[in-house]
Amino acid sequence: MTDQESDRRPKYQRIADELRSAIQSGTFTPGDRLPGENDLMATYDVARMTARQALSVLRDEGLTEARKGAGVFVRSFRPLRRRGIPRLAHDRWGDGRSVWSADIGERSLVVDQIEVTPETPAGPRVARVLGLGSPDDPVCVRSRRFVLDEKPVLLSVSYLPAGLAEGTAITEPDTGPGGTYARLAERGHRPARFREEIRCRMPTAEESVRLDLGFGTPVILISRTAVTEAGVAVELNEMTLDSASYVLEYDFDA
Repeated sequence: MTDQESDRRPKYQRIADELRSAIQSGTFTPGDRLPGENDLMATYDVARMTARQALSVLRDEGLTEARKGAGVFVRSFRPLRRRGIPRLAHDRWGDGRSVWSADIGERSLVVDQIEVTPETPAGPRVARVLGLGSPDDPVCVRSRRFVLDEKPVLLSVSYLPAGLAEGTAITEPDTGPGGTYARLAERGHRPARFREEIRCRMPTAEESVRLDLGFGTPVILISRTAVTEAGVAVELNEMTLDSASYVLEYDFDA
C-alpha cells in the first residue's frame, strides 16, 4: 500500500495500526498501559470518538483489554497452542492424562458450566454422524466450558450413543482419569481414529457472553468424530473456540 493510499484510511485505523505495530515490535509489552483517549487526542490532533475507535480496534482484535478506572492495557493472556495430533494420542489419555495436557503445560485450566444429559433424542444431524438407526435414538450429551488462566476459551458439547455411556462415569460431571476416551476403551470401544472439521464464523449472542468475547471477535468451530478400529463412530464433539485465544498447530510426517 502506498503512502497516499494509506492516508485515505480513516484516522482511527491509522492510529490503531501504529499502536499495533508498537505492540508487535515490543515497544509495548504484555501488561503495559497504552496511551489513553486524552493522550491520543493530543498526539494525533483527533476527536475523542476517533481515539476511542482506535483503541476499540485493538480490543476487538484481542490485543488489548480495558480495566475499569485504569485504562487500556496490552493483553497479557498467552494464546493457547492447540496441538491437534499429539493431544489425541492413545498413549496420553490411555495413561490417564487429559487431552488438554498436551496444550496447557503448567497453566491453570478449569472446567465449569458442566451439564450432562444421560439420554435425549439424537436428532437428524447427530444421528447421521454417529450412524444411529433413527433420530429418536438416545444419546448422552456432555456440555462444558473451559476456562484457562481465568479466561473462557472454549465451549464443548459431546454426543455419545447412550448405550455406550450408560453405567460409566461418562454420565457424570467428572469422567475420571483419561476422560471419556479412557472410559470408552474400558467398555471395548477404544477410539482408533479421529476426524476434525474446522471452520470459522461470527459468534452468536450466547457464545459472546459465555466466552467473554470482544466485539467483532470470530469463533473457530471444530467438529471432531471419534471412530473405533471397526469403523464405528462413538463420539461427536462440537467445539467453539475464542479465535483470539488459540493457535492451531498440526505437526505430521510428510
